[in-house]
Amino acid sequence: MRRRELPKEYRAQAPLRLDLAGGWTDVPPFSQREGGVVINAAIALYAHVDLRIGGDLIRLVAEDLNQTVEMVNSGGLVADGRLPLHKAGLRMFPVAFPCTLSTRCDAPTGSGLGSSGALDVALVAALSAARLERPDRRDIAQHAWQLEAVEAGLPGGKQDQFAAALGGVQRLSFRDPDVGIEPLTLDPAFAAALERQMLLCYTGRSRVSSDTIARVQAAYERADAGVTGALRALKDVAERMAEALRAADLARVGALLAENWRHQRALDPGMCTPEMAGLETALAAAGALGGKAAGAGAGGCMFFLMAHDSSVGAEAARAVGAEVLPLRWAAEGVRAW
Repeated sequence: MRRRELPKEYRAQAPLRLDLAGGWTDVPPFSQREGGVVINAAIALYAHVDLRIGGDLIRLVAEDLNQTVEMVNSGGLVADGRLPLHKAGLRMFPVAFPCTLSTRCDAPTGSGLGSSGALDVALVAALSAARLERPDRRDIAQHAWQLEAVEAGLPGGKQDQFAAALGGVQRLSFRDPDVGIEPLTLDPAFAAALERQMLLCYTGRSRVSSDTIARVQAAYERADAGVTGALRALKDVAERMAEALRAADLARVGALLAENWRHQRALDPGMCTPEMAGLETALAAAGALGGKAAGAGAGGCMFFLMAHDSSVGAEAARAVGAEVLPLRWAAEGVRAW
């Protein structure tokens, strides 16, 4: 009987996300001590992974970063700062060597849309498929967080990995190491209006670094009243955002986006760049109900809920130099084939 030949190519994609409320509360030590809550929604911009078995070398390629690393054997998969997520993935989930592992992302670099978390998830899914393993989506998210935070040594929260693995709109709660998952089912007409009126803008490369995260963590550790109060307020906003979404209350969603952004800015002086401030002013004049930075802030994307269709806001955003990105909700999470 002829033995069936295994596939030589595996692919995966995982959606990025908008963090509607509660971002930063999923990051230790706050998530360890007080527990965090984040409301996020997956969007139809994706991180893509293509794994091809065979060839003469191990090739790691980040197409959107224009970076390639080549090595003759797996001994080169050391943590040396070059494509750390690719290497961490192959260390955690070794496959037949040699191979080519290529990645790309639909969003600009430093967007704040959870692209590294989505890439983690797509890497785990593609590499697991090549190993003939079928982890469920929760396990994929947990492995993806470990890939980035532990194996690659790039600490952070877990919301991005769970958003990318699960898709849809989620209320995620964090009491490390546990993650609570509660899908939010939106009224279809409300979800369509939210999509139609939401405007996603790229202001430029994010300036957030590990130093920014470290400053916020250190301030919380020393019980800085401003930072501690802001984190607790962000958690409260997340709970109220879940209620507003369930109630299909567009005006309330807009107001909570604005409130979240006020508390987010209180975490660090560099949270709002001049470009972001200019965009916020322009969109307020164009009729935004509210908006905030995507992800950690300090550059990258902002998103705004407009009072009506987002086209008027798009014109105002482009007038101040922002790039308008397409926005559609993604009901499905990670997919591998």
